[in-house]
Amino acid sequence: MTMNKWQALLLASVLGLPAVVYAEHDGLVTVSAVRGDQLASYQRKGIGLYRYDQEHDGVVISQAMLSSRFELNSDWSAHTVLNAHPDPELTVGLTQAYLQYQPLTASRYKWTVKGGGFYPKMSLENPQNGWMSPYNYTNSAINTWIGEEVRAFGLEANIKRPGRQFRSNHSFEGFAAVFKGNDPAGTLLSWRGFAMHDRQTTFNEQIDFAVPRSFEWSQLDKQAEHVEPFEEVDGRFGYYVGAHWDYQKKSQLRVYYYDNNGDPGALNTRTGQYAWDTRFLSAAWLYKFNKQTRIIVQLLDGNTAMGTNRGVDNDFYSHFVLLSHKLDQHRLTIRYDYFKVSDHDDWQFDPNQSRGEALTASWRYQLSTKWQVGAEYSVLSSDAQNRPGMGFNEHNSQQQFQLSASWHF
Repeated sequence: MTMNKWQALLLASVLGLPAVVYAEHDGLVTVSAVRGDQLASYQRKGIGLYRYDQEHDGVVISQAMLSSRFELNSDWSAHTVLNAHPDPELTVGLTQAYLQYQPLTASRYKWTVKGGGFYPKMSLENPQNGWMSPYNYTNSAINTWIGEEVRAFGLEANIKRPGRQFRSNHSFEGFAAVFKGNDPAGTLLSWRGFAMHDRQTTFNEQIDFAVPRSFEWSQLDKQAEHVEPFEEVDGRFGYYVGAHWDYQKKSQLRVYYYDNNGDPGALNTRTGQYAWDTRFLSAAWLYKFNKQTRIIVQLLDGNTAMGTNRGVDNDFYSHFVLLSHKLDQHRLTIRYDYFKVSDHDDWQFDPNQSRGEALTASWRYQLSTKWQVGAEYSVLSSDAQNRPGMGFNEHNSQQQFQLSASWHF
């Protein structure tokens, strides 16, 4: 779809750039019939780790997304992703918005700079527009958390050495970014643990979670009963660096190191958000056995801390293995997830230890270029040491089933 003249002129005037010469849009609406779990979802301040619970049994709009690209000239483009969610209340907002400069050069090396709010390109599970996955409807524990609490608001530069330009089977790409915001990232991992769903946090949105009993203690009584993951608290810059390797599109590897450089003692008393010192290593690998079958593996290993003298100090780790096979219009995918949070601080009143594992199986059928149907079943088992203090069992098992129909436009 192409913008009309007045829309193009308006965008150009707002950005202070030349008028839009071309625009393209990619939209998705997914409607799902869901059978939720008996445990109340974290979205309703429960301890359930899925997006849906029995309150959601029935038909829901699980995804509504519009990804747009505006070509401003041969070098400049603007990108936005708009998401709408009906849960826990109706929310419409941006999950990405950035300007990109990609000049045409005679050099065999290609480089790009972008600025705004965007995802680091860590994931091989979510390669589609709008950071969507063509595999499972429920994201892995790793990429669930990335979609919840991780976003860069700053500048990213990358340089690429395309294999075809050097008559090589190997392509390489390097990334470096500086950003602000994202200071509270780590809050959910510490007090809720990892979760599994496909809901991406929009800019300026808050996420609820079950309130642990430790919030009654003076050391934590200023912490809000929710997280605003993209807030700037301490005034510091964070950074990440990454490297991609691609062998003939058959084997792909992505390695990233992320550090938000948070000051764990900094607190916004108005919003009740601390700056967490969060850093992690992510490594993702995709291998295609043939045109139909592939495997994706990703691991995440890091640490997060907040409070005076790092009163809350937790390591976190997760990995998943995904196997997917495409047969004509069918795609079958199965994924195993493991995740844990390890408590290393001296605040005995605030236990943060948690662990879990899950198995998710999905089937998708491409009816046409615009329509897809599918089904998914997921089972999850988890433990969290802070649950007894809230009146729940430390160990819980959950399951979720959904039938989905998606319309691409």
